[in-house]
Order: sequence, then C-alpha cells, then structure tokens
Amino acid sequence: MNKTSMGIDKNVASGLCYVLGWLSGLVILLVEKEDKEVRFHAMQSIIVFGGLNALDIVLSISLVGIPLIPLLGLIAIVLWIFLMIKGFQGEQYRLPIVGDLAERWLGQFKE
Repeated sequence: MNKTSMGIDKNVASGLCYVLGWLSGLVILLVEKEDKEVRFHAMQSIIVFGGLNALDIVLSISLVGIPLIPLLGLIAIVLWIFLMIKGFQGEQYRLPIVGDLAERWLGQFKE
C-alpha cells in the first residue's frame, strides 16, 4: 500500500478521516498536504458530518424538528460505519452531491 506524507498507509489515513466525524476529517485535512485521495476523504467527512451536526443543532431548537433527531442520528451512524469501511478498504467512495462538493472545494485549496 502507498504511504501518505503522514507516514501511514493511504487506506488507514482514509478510514481515519471518518473515525471522529468532521473533527478527524479536519485534523487530517490540515496535516495531509500531498495525497489527494486522503484529502478528498477528509473533506467529504467534514461536509457530511459537519452538515449533519449543524442540522442536528437546528432541529434541536425547533419544536417541529425534535421528532426528526433520532432519524438523523440513525442516518449519521449508518453513514459513519459505511464511510469508515470504504475508507479503510482504500476505496474513494463519493457520496452523491457531497462528493462533487468536496472535490470542488479541494480544488480551491490547492497550495
């Protein structure tokens, strides 16, 4: 397996992007400067789990949204497990819409 600039295998770095949700994605995005696949997983993690976290906050302050919070939590857990598996397998799985957004945003951050 190829190593990243962090000195770990690409598939391990890709899987680690999802372990702590958007937080681990942010850390790896800031640390990994070279590997585009790992940076993609990190950005996708930030967008998916950051978005779900923000939506959870918005729903929790709305009385109408409170019944939707358990469903949002279930979606988050399923995505978390699925994306971690894909990352640790070394597959660059692109979620619909989010994957394109992650790639576009990464293109703007070229160093």
